[in-house]
Amino acid sequence: MMNWTDRHCRFFHRQITRYTRLYTEMVTTSALLHGNIPCHLDLNDAGNSTALQLGGSEPASLAKSAKLGQDWGYCEINLNCGCPSGRVQKGNFGACLMEKKKLVADCIKAMKDAVDIDITVKHRIGIDSGKSYEFVRDFVGEISEAGCQTFIVHARNAILKGLSPKKNREIPPLKYEYVYWLARDFPNLEIIINGSIKNTKEIDLHLKYVDGVMLGREAYHNPYLMADFDRRYFGDVGSLPKTRVEIIDAMTLYINQQLGRSGTRRIRSNDITRHMLGLMSGMPGARLFRQALSNSNDLVLDSTTLLAADALKKLR
Repeated sequence: MMNWTDRHCRFFHRQITRYTRLYTEMVTTSALLHGNIPCHLDLNDAGNSTALQLGGSEPASLAKSAKLGQDWGYCEINLNCGCPSGRVQKGNFGACLMEKKKLVADCIKAMKDAVDIDITVKHRIGIDSGKSYEFVRDFVGEISEAGCQTFIVHARNAILKGLSPKKNREIPPLKYEYVYWLARDFPNLEIIINGSIKNTKEIDLHLKYVDGVMLGREAYHNPYLMADFDRRYFGDVGSLPKTRVEIIDAMTLYINQQLGRSGTRRIRSNDITRHMLGLMSGMPGARLFRQALSNSNDLVLDSTTLLAADALKKLR
């Protein structure tokens, strides 16, 4: 989810669901230790359930980055062992780490020594053409001995050569049963499933076998799917979800506040509205809504909001 689940996206998603665990885009340790820390770590939803996902493979650097994440208010540090991109492989992190269990274990131990919050791992079920369940079982077994208790498992292999990251999300076959078997074989661990899960019917099915479900691109492209999550999965039966119009109103206020912030990088309204394009997915006026947001700029923000609200009259 690089360049997708940034702080503006997470603020938008937090208007839809209060309790769902949100994850940052993967942030490399070098970006934190040698870059603009506020740019990467500004939460925008302090006090809520948000995890910082790190990319790296050097234990000391990961420990320092994890400490920064804890200091900035994150409730979880997640180590990415699932990204298959060539750029990530050159940095010796992401999915290629699944072949380096001892190194991953050392990274987990270093981060656990540095912070008091949860350290988790996101990974694939295998590398390249390997189809053995034993591979991912042994990976989870060894990493859990280092102290990791939560594993987020993308139920596909990662093909490290010959497939783009996009095709890596589509071509390797899904093997949900591997994730179910992990939950069976490691009943004391928290096993969370990920991979092309698109609706609450599918979520409910998976929850019969695992402890949690992660949504990626479906939550981004159809974010209002999450509007019922607080009631359905977190027991908040007393509160009603915000309507789409109420979310637009909240985001309009947020955008204007962000445009007024001083900083080294000027924020444009489109930096934020690009994350909102799917809010009307499947509803009347969705096309007009997307066009209005896509054409927005700092000078026409108010009229853009009016156009969006007009597209939503039937929902009031």
